[in-house]
Amino acid sequence: MTTRSSGRIAFVVVRDGTGSLQGVIGKADVAPEVWERFTSLTQEACVRLEGSARADARSPGGVELSVTDLSVLGSSADFPITPKEHGTAFLMERRHLWLRSRRQIAIMRVRDEIIKAIRDFFYDRGFALVDTPILTGSIGESAGTLFETEYFDLGKAYLAQTGQLYLESACAALGKVYCFGPTFRAEKSKTRRHLTEFWMVEPEVAFSTSDDNMRLQEEFIAYIVARVLDRRKEELKELERDTSKLEAITAPFPRVSYTEAVAQLRTKGSSIEWGSDFGAEDESRLVEGRDKPVFIFNYPKSAKAFYMKENPDDPRTVLCNDCLAPEGYGEIIGGSQREDDHDKLLARIRHDGLAEEAYGWYLDLRRYGTFVHSGFGLGVERTVAWVTGSPHIREMIAFPRMMYRLYP
Repeated sequence: MTTRSSGRIAFVVVRDGTGSLQGVIGKADVAPEVWERFTSLTQEACVRLEGSARADARSPGGVELSVTDLSVLGSSADFPITPKEHGTAFLMERRHLWLRSRRQIAIMRVRDEIIKAIRDFFYDRGFALVDTPILTGSIGESAGTLFETEYFDLGKAYLAQTGQLYLESACAALGKVYCFGPTFRAEKSKTRRHLTEFWMVEPEVAFSTSDDNMRLQEEFIAYIVARVLDRRKEELKELERDTSKLEAITAPFPRVSYTEAVAQLRTKGSSIEWGSDFGAEDESRLVEGRDKPVFIFNYPKSAKAFYMKENPDDPRTVLCNDCLAPEGYGEIIGGSQREDDHDKLLARIRHDGLAEEAYGWYLDLRRYGTFVHSGFGLGVERTVAWVTGSPHIREMIAFPRMMYRLYP
């Protein structure tokens, strides 16, 4: 709630979670105690207004209320976040209150729309939602980025980095599946693209190749963006997002092989060598001058996870892709065709020094009716950052968890 007054006419702007409303109070039109209650109002007080409403395009929310009565339901003395500029550290310490600001409300509304769009996209295409474990004994990514805990008498358990391995089992039963939930990476990273706890959606599809997988990804991204453009115009306006850049997001997306990407980067002054993974600066260079996301596909085997399918045309590489968002937002999707050959998968598990006994059930999927399948993971917060045009990922979730942030 905010207020202003000329001495005889007063304005109070309130919100209730559905939108904002401006109330107008004439000193001569209300009882003295009502005017007195107005003059005692402070920022973020909770109030109840009574009066008659009328349409007014100039007012916040498009409606104006001629107030006849006002009561204070919850006072707010010395609200710490004032209209002046505050540093990010100050605001993050008060994240529980910062969420009430117009910009944060707009971001959360766009995030909510993206999540609804994700669920609708997969439901409409016949995918089944499968809830995968958050506590697990099997890892899908680097062992150096795991949070671990003692699990009764069974040894160590880990907070899930991905639900993918379990989805591979589920897609053998249901064909097209996805999971959607929090994932955890213990990376000691302070970049604007990383969170310690983030949300990821991961579909997995039986009898789907790497090419099929990229087609699904581009349809998915185009659907999400179109949905936000259609239903969250006011929020994008509040965020001052250049929507013309989002309107260009239609399938298909350009595809560039890893080898071609390395060659492109070297012409742009990079010293990257074939076999290295791309950093943030490399990813930004690869999307320069492009108005759509770009697929970089078939990375070196040594740079990617053990479960990715060896490329039959070049065994140095695997059948995988990263989807890089335009405007320098970096990777928003990582996907691959999965290794369906039992012996090759076992060799990779041994090569990477993983505990073979923890993956007995995963290898069973290749022992008992193996089949071609593919999937990907999309990071929700990175996608929200790109769609909203926000510079840092920390505002894309209500209560961010970072290396240096566990409060509130």
